[in-house]
Amino acid sequence: MNLRQIFITLLLSSLAFSSHGRSGDLNERTEVRSFIDEMVSQHNFPRSELKQLFSQVELRPDIIEAMTRPAEGKPWHAYRPIFVTAERIREGVAFWHEHETLLAQAQQHFGVAPQYIVAILGVETRYGRFRGRHRVMDALSTLAFDYPPRSKFFRSELRHYLLMTREENIEPLSLTGSYAGAMGTPQFIPSSFRSYAVDFDDNGQRDLFNSTSDIIGSVANYFKTHGWIDGGTVTVPAQVNAEKHQPLLDAGLKPSISADKLADYGVKPRWNITPTAPVALLQLEGESGNEHWVIFNNFYVITRYNRSPLYAMAVHQLSEEIRKAREATITQTAQ
Repeated sequence: MNLRQIFITLLLSSLAFSSHGRSGDLNERTEVRSFIDEMVSQHNFPRSELKQLFSQVELRPDIIEAMTRPAEGKPWHAYRPIFVTAERIREGVAFWHEHETLLAQAQQHFGVAPQYIVAILGVETRYGRFRGRHRVMDALSTLAFDYPPRSKFFRSELRHYLLMTREENIEPLSLTGSYAGAMGTPQFIPSSFRSYAVDFDDNGQRDLFNSTSDIIGSVANYFKTHGWIDGGTVTVPAQVNAEKHQPLLDAGLKPSISADKLADYGVKPRWNITPTAPVALLQLEGESGNEHWVIFNNFYVITRYNRSPLYAMAVHQLSEEIRKAREATITQTAQ
């Protein structure tokens, strides 16, 4: 057993003991009382309401376990088949056909091509079919108070969640989502909901659970806000000189050099690209060896939705497959 496995085992054991030993009442914990103090003093929440709410929260050891084995830990050749599937492509074409007008309106308003909005929803929840079964309040509380590696982040998300439910007039215990507290068909975490969700159907409410218009508009707004370039290239396959390209990999995913400098690092894109375009280099573990991709601003924008480059590549490749399948369907219909 390696150190990571030992840590995970101890963490799960500790949480299980904590959950049973405290009978699920988080009000007994010092850090929860401090959090309540903050929400009362800084955001004017009634203390009695928060105490009542936390008395109903359940700690979930299975959420901690899920956090320790994300799909993003797989190599690319094992990750891709999870999301780029014939079924998701077929369902994506159907979703695009059903909501063609809304997707066109979102593209006109936000400048984001329909195929990427559809692919995000396909990867996240299979177009709304699987949106998560955990109470969001349970998930965020478990991670905020019993998951030390990211407790600071999830306490912030718990704060955003309580503010969000107050702003949107939602009962905090009523929403379910992923084990990480992501919600709705596009799986927005609370801070993203507050910052990027839009009322695209103009009915006075931002609804990422039941309003397809708001769902589509919110994903498009997320991309636009993070700098999506309408019609911009996402990624191009490349060949590399193994002795020279490592500094580009070390530089990270944010495009930081112009494409005309790629040759200096032994990188040769498989087709011509604009010399002045900012680019970065990505290496993925393929089934027959490493794959190399020149990535552009729009690829980096997808990683703002989920930081994993595996996720971003899956979204991109699924989007391309959906687009091609839809065009083939249109062609067949025309004949």
